[in-house]
Amino acid sequence: MSRPPSTSTAQIRPNVRQAVPFFLVQDINASIRFYVDGLGFAITHKWIGEGDLRWCWLELGGAALMLQGRRDDGQHGPVPEGKVGIGVAIYFLCDDALAVYRDISSRGVQARRPFVGNRMWVTQVRDPDGYDLFFESPTDEAEETVYSEDA
Repeated sequence: MSRPPSTSTAQIRPNVRQAVPFFLVQDINASIRFYVDGLGFAITHKWIGEGDLRWCWLELGGAALMLQGRRDDGQHGPVPEGKVGIGVAIYFLCDDALAVYRDISSRGVQARRPFVGNRMWVTQVRDPDGYDLFFESPTDEAEETVYSEDA
């Protein structure tokens, strides 16, 4: 059996295009309100089963994530107790994290006051299931600077 000719990794074009987080959620309708009404995501794909929204694909700019309601129907295993998102963090790289902060705050979302960490403005929100979402954008501001509406 012959092996195919060796190709350096520099010549191979990556086949992977995107990573999309998949979140199991306790109450998909509450999650939709948070992501769509609060953060500004748009539902671009969805699965309706037995008249209920079961799964959806959400997009905001070039980012995407999927939500699926948790069910204990024997097919999907038992529904875990508590907030399943605790300890899970997703980072969204933005052109302007301060604009994201102002926008979501104006929609009533409780967001952490932006600060500079690792040369990035960073703001954070926690969704209804405990998933931490961070929005970051590059800056030349000094490390540990805290955003002020007055500045």
